[in-house]
Amino acid sequence: MRLSTGVDGFDELVDGGLLRNRLYILSGPPGSGKTTFSSHFVTEGARVGEKCLYLSMHETEEELVHDMSGYNFGFEKAAQSGKFQFRNVFDSNAKRLLKGPGGNDFSSGVQNMTNRLVSFINSREIDRLVIDSTMILQYFYPDNHEAFVQFLTSLKRVDATTLLISEMTDPTSYADEHYLAHGVIFMHNYMEGNGMHRGVQIIKMRGTDIDSNIHAIEFDDDGLHVRPEQNLEA
Repeated sequence: MRLSTGVDGFDELVDGGLLRNRLYILSGPPGSGKTTFSSHFVTEGARVGEKCLYLSMHETEEELVHDMSGYNFGFEKAAQSGKFQFRNVFDSNAKRLLKGPGGNDFSSGVQNMTNRLVSFINSREIDRLVIDSTMILQYFYPDNHEAFVQFLTSLKRVDATTLLISEMTDPTSYADEHYLAHGVIFMHNYMEGNGMHRGVQIIKMRGTDIDSNIHAIEFDDDGLHVRPEQNLEA
């Protein structure tokens, strides 16, 4: 049961698509294409009739729609399809979902947030979930390493395929989320020679044959494209 990411050329690198109901980490430095990749992911879900949830702390729904409207892959249509829900963590509804009563106490607050989010995802039969980014957990529980691990573990149990965006500049500097997730995708963005090079690399993917080379990516009017035939060296 493979699930298409909606990103042209990417599925070829992961044996035809992602395994469903698993947790995948999408890492990389700023400007490497993580938000565009995630927007393709939920757009494809809405296109095939799946319910999608995009949880963000970086921008509003209006800002995301505006940014993605410069592409022609259908994000704006997906956002209006009724299959797409967007939550900004600073909105009152999202704060109640994530924090809830007892949020200032570690034991009750973390468990409450975990239960609320898992219940929300499962009760609404969310098929695809994007969380942008791991900074959300650092914001709500800045001093609780255990809380972060607990939250990641709970994400692995939800009945949804989850993309968790992680700001990361060094693909060899692994964090808890990279060890716990079923798969890790790294977006490269670096200067070399006379220009900027962008690429994507599959660091790990459980239960899947993968191509772990760095493959070139390009952006055009149709969004993000992966070039499986074009390898890069970082």
